[in-house]
Amino acid sequence: MVKISGQARRMRIYIGESNKYKGMLLYHAIVLKAKELGLAGATVFRGIEGFGATSRIKVARILDLSNDLPIVIEIVDSIEYIEKLLPFLDEAVTVGLITQEDVEIIKYSAKNNTHI
Repeated sequence: MVKISGQARRMRIYIGESNKYKGMLLYHAIVLKAKELGLAGATVFRGIEGFGATSRIKVARILDLSNDLPIVIEIVDSIEYIEKLLPFLDEAVTVGLITQEDVEIIKYSAKNNTHI
């Protein structure tokens, strides 16, 4: 088992739930690309309410359920591995927001993952 700690980078990608890339849901395409590139992991969060560049509020209430709720994909990895994903994101994310920040990993335990 590999245990990793130290400096890393967190990337957050804010998109809409219905955004697509080559016929596939964009959040799924991003997760698949991150896995293909060998990143440590990716997590997709579905928001219950929010708005973005269009300023249209999207909510998850029963009476006015949106089919395009906010999605956040969060990825934590080394700067080197995060940068491998950037060209794909530049092409795939045509509407959205991408942020990065330095973080310190306190503990990351995984089998067969040694690159962070």
